[in-house]
Amino acid sequence: MNAPLSFIHEIDNTIAQSSAARRAEIVRHLTDLMLVNADQYSDDEMGLIDDLFVRLIETIEESARALLAIRLGPYAKAPPKILSALACDDVIDVASPVLIQSERLTDAMLIECAKTKSQEHLLAISRRKMLAEAVTDVLVERGDQQVVLSTAQNAGAKFSSGGFTILVNRADGDDSLTACIGVRPDFPPQLFERLLESASNVVRRKLEAESPHAKPGIRSAVEDATDQVRTTISSQLAKNAALAWQRDVEKLEGFAKANQHDETVALIARMSGMTTDFVQRKIDEDHVESLLILAAAIGLSWDTTKIVLFFSAGEKSRSIGDIEQSEIAYQRLNQATARKILGFHRMRELPEGRLH
Repeated sequence: MNAPLSFIHEIDNTIAQSSAARRAEIVRHLTDLMLVNADQYSDDEMGLIDDLFVRLIETIEESARALLAIRLGPYAKAPPKILSALACDDVIDVASPVLIQSERLTDAMLIECAKTKSQEHLLAISRRKMLAEAVTDVLVERGDQQVVLSTAQNAGAKFSSGGFTILVNRADGDDSLTACIGVRPDFPPQLFERLLESASNVVRRKLEAESPHAKPGIRSAVEDATDQVRTTISSQLAKNAALAWQRDVEKLEGFAKANQHDETVALIARMSGMTTDFVQRKIDEDHVESLLILAAAIGLSWDTTKIVLFFSAGEKSRSIGDIEQSEIAYQRLNQATARKILGFHRMRELPEGRLH
């Protein structure tokens, strides 16, 4: 244990005298050290590491902070101070991996961020796996329509009675939000008629047909009879999709190796569900964190991802070592989480008014 602690004290003594590149390297080493040895550290030692992280992120560039957020976001034992600092970072690409993933963020941290940060921060919070009533109260009160819709669509979100009342008020004139609220199984039945009052005819008919509050416990005999057919069709569709995905991966590797720029960008865009403009922007960035998230969301292996990273390097200053070092961060990315992060960015890309 003395060797790691000696290294930590060395970090503390050299932070102020190091270059930005050296400080980013120190962050990577400190992260590796913590991830490997966290179970062996005492609370005091983890507190020291936490304090060092907080000091370091004030001195490193956005790309280094974003990589740190990607690595620590899903880590269940990440120290609380650095998580809070990353979650409240003004740069949303730094904050979003922690806001969406981290289970160590307390409701108090989330509420503070939701009360003080941008709508993009609120949107990221709305995509968490679970949301307590106290958090959703802030999201539906302070969030814009995109945030409110995302929160209402979250099956893991809980709402207070006051929160549901605000949702009904916010749904006035918004068919997407009205339809989303009305089919939630936890929506208070006493508010259902009030929700219908402001709904369009199309949405009203939809809710009257589908809402559990309009037809509690009733299931059609026809639906029961077709379950087996649907299962068979779904299985075949899944097989066809898997074969098509594998062909796309092979095409992607071929395009990237041949440096066929437009074809590579277009295929990544199609496979990820993002626009070509978005993919191009991420390829143009000096850091690779966003590309790692794209690759993880698609489900690419590290070998295929590495081919894409070398393709994207172009004239940039990424070395082979830099790309190889990204493997650790990539292997820690969960596909479901990467898709959540990408979904967050996809919602940001939507033109005003296209929320469904």
